[in-house]
Amino acid sequence: MTSPWWTLSTPSPSASHQYIDRGSRAVHEEHLYGDRVVRFLYSPLREHAPLLFRALTGRRISSLLGFFNYEGFLSGRLADPEEFMKKAGIDPRECLDPPIRLDTPKKIFERKIRYWECRPMPNDPAAVVSPADSRMLVGSLDETSSLFIKGKFFDLGELLGKRRWREAFEGGSFAVFRLTPDKYHYNHVPAAGKVADFYPIDGHYHACHPEAVVSLARPFSKNKRVVTVVDTDVPGGTGAGIVAMIEVVALMIGDIVQCYSRKRYDESLAVGKNLFLKRGSPKSLFRPGSSTVVLLFERNRVRFAEDIVWNMRRSGVKSIYTRGFGQPLAETEVFTRSSIGTSLGKT
Repeated sequence: MTSPWWTLSTPSPSASHQYIDRGSRAVHEEHLYGDRVVRFLYSPLREHAPLLFRALTGRRISSLLGFFNYEGFLSGRLADPEEFMKKAGIDPRECLDPPIRLDTPKKIFERKIRYWECRPMPNDPAAVVSPADSRMLVGSLDETSSLFIKGKFFDLGELLGKRRWREAFEGGSFAVFRLTPDKYHYNHVPAAGKVADFYPIDGHYHACHPEAVVSLARPFSKNKRVVTVVDTDVPGGTGAGIVAMIEVVALMIGDIVQCYSRKRYDESLAVGKNLFLKRGSPKSLFRPGSSTVVLLFERNRVRFAEDIVWNMRRSGVKSIYTRGFGQPLAETEVFTRSSIGTSLGKT
């Protein structure tokens, strides 16, 4: 089978990007997928051919490229699915389906896992959990906070679209979860509660690669995305206030499939207003590729896990974010449904 786009490039030494493994606290080198392509798009092409750059990151061409990648390369049969997964760092023992049935990259990237066994949730009902297997950063929208990251990842008004919700999150906090192509691509509910609002926002298809984030100001508020606002102060909720979950598409990501299931992956329901979302349950699926989830919290409603905050400021970690934004910003690798913070209750 012809090699797909994400294997066609290897990062140059100058593109060094490291992250921290949460369990071992070890620093690992990340080989950024499509690194040369992204560097070309977001430097020479963006600067010297802006019209072509806008076309390539627009809906029509990005969707077309995604279709060929998705239905072409990713649908090709694999001679040895287990070997493919091994090279991609995927543990086939986690998969719900046996490897023999995951015989294309497309099926592997859309794999279901035994999350109820291999992604346990904390017993603490006040815990807010990670929505994805991902590399994450946290920050504050409050200028007096030590976690304040001014205008780095998004513009709050642009990101949310609706003024009502922008006002709710002013001065609050956020977490950014970056999925890489090898990751499990289902997103899970980070905090239990009732859906207060649910709406898509049209936009571009910029890459969510760290280099693109550094080069292009606030890409998460420019890309196509789906916003789910959850009231977690209802009976049975996590008690973290109003929480927004923004699922952001990226370059060559075709869609976000909403497929909420209360039990395992059974009997998926359409996400909409007044639906109660159970913490840790599957909510949506990113089509293959790399993409991002952003969580927003109201002021003083959530305290992030100390190890994640400490990791961000850890010295000696080579991060593209650190170099691009001029302050220590090292990502921590987290698992779906693991605790990333705690509800502080109503103030």
